[in-house]
Amino acid sequence: MHSRPAELDVLSHLIDAEFPLVAVETHEEPRLLVLLRKLAAMRKRPLFAWSASEGLRRLDLNMDAFEEEAPAQAPVDALRRIRAHRAPAFYVLLDFHPYLDHPEVVRLLKDLAQDYGRVAHTLVLASHALSLPPELKRLAGRYELPMPDSRELEALVREEANRWSRGNAHAKVKTDSQTLGLLVRNLRGLSTSDARTLIRSAIVDDGAITEADLRALNRAKFELLDMEGVLSFEHETARFTEVGGLAALKTWLGQRAPVFHRETGTEGLDAPKGTLLVGVQGGGKSLAAKAVAGLFGAPLLRLDFGALYNKYHGESERNLRQSLKLAEQMAPCVLWMDEIEKGVSQDANDGGTSRRMLGSLLTWMAENNSVFVVATANDIHQLPPELIRKGRLDEIFFVDLPDSATRAEIFAIHLAKRGHQAGDFDCPVLAGLTEGFSGAEIEQAVVGARYAAVAAKRVLDMELLRGECQRTQPLSVVMAEPIAELRAWAKGRTVPAG
Repeated sequence: MHSRPAELDVLSHLIDAEFPLVAVETHEEPRLLVLLRKLAAMRKRPLFAWSASEGLRRLDLNMDAFEEEAPAQAPVDALRRIRAHRAPAFYVLLDFHPYLDHPEVVRLLKDLAQDYGRVAHTLVLASHALSLPPELKRLAGRYELPMPDSRELEALVREEANRWSRGNAHAKVKTDSQTLGLLVRNLRGLSTSDARTLIRSAIVDDGAITEADLRALNRAKFELLDMEGVLSFEHETARFTEVGGLAALKTWLGQRAPVFHRETGTEGLDAPKGTLLVGVQGGGKSLAAKAVAGLFGAPLLRLDFGALYNKYHGESERNLRQSLKLAEQMAPCVLWMDEIEKGVSQDANDGGTSRRMLGSLLTWMAENNSVFVVATANDIHQLPPELIRKGRLDEIFFVDLPDSATRAEIFAIHLAKRGHQAGDFDCPVLAGLTEGFSGAEIEQAVVGARYAAVAAKRVLDMELLRGECQRTQPLSVVMAEPIAELRAWAKGRTVPAG
């Protein structure tokens, strides 16, 4: 693929701004070297590269190192040789990050940078991760290789399809326009080389791009963009048929699904931002969050606010910024912020961390237009007012305890899920026995009755289910006062999800 002019424009701007050091974090070293060759040719300057394996060598001509000189393998020797070279040139130092804590290396880089007015060398430090020491930060510009756009990604798919076809008696790769469009959308945020690898893996086994390939691709994409436990990829998303009740929420989401996918005719509509689900514990908020991803046909990421917090100053905010950036790279996706109150509630003893975290989150939510957020909360009183006002998220839904009809539906769902015929049981009678039960408590009643059936060596029946329901003391009774207070607060302030 050819470099876009914009790539050269940005890099040229850094050179024109006379940055002696340019830091580039990338996994696409070959692509960066192609770009630097073009830039060197445009600027009529020689281009050299250094690596630990090959030392210092010239890239723009067929020459080893500095003509007859032996390649400088050690980083200190290479930097000394660069400093001695009087003609302005470009130097790319590959995988130089392990040497940036070496005092002599840092001093030599600083000397070269400060000598720029005398000899205008430009040193490009390229690695998968670069943390510059304080002495060099103000002397360096940052350059980020642009990710391929939709047009380039579609061209990659066609290249790989043609490649597979040539190796398989010119058979055609099978797919349809909708699946192809989703594949291209799901590849966004990946580098060219990573995208090519995932496209190839989707095609190679059967010469087809299917819905199953998209699911596997999303898992592989998340692994490539690893966040070390701060974000988790939820492999199993639910269908809304597995969620009892919540009719209003289902309707609301159904209206926004076409806009989320940018279907024809929705171009002028604002992208949906997301929703906040509050309610009684065990009421189905988490299952609903998973079902949103199932309805939208999008990958589901779960943000663990507990994992964000770090004892070192500034690391918690950095973890949050990185996790939100990853969500954008995974877009279009659903980001589930579970028990969000644990991450943004104000704490006077945390040195201002929660306040800074909230500020970062609010800024991102205001600007976000590609990630659908589903935030869930059990304690609305811990949420700051800035978070729950309209504009951050589209709506606040209250997930209440299920009514009688919904409880019967939940019994039928959980019985069927475990291989029983719901018609063999009187679900309305069971619903009548479980006034005040949450969806989770109904599920556990079914689970407990099945254990009892196995222990008694008998088939699950109404008697066992009735007994389990009567033995269960629901949370709405055990914690009647706080739940009544929550329901009273939600009345008039939120939209009923049922």
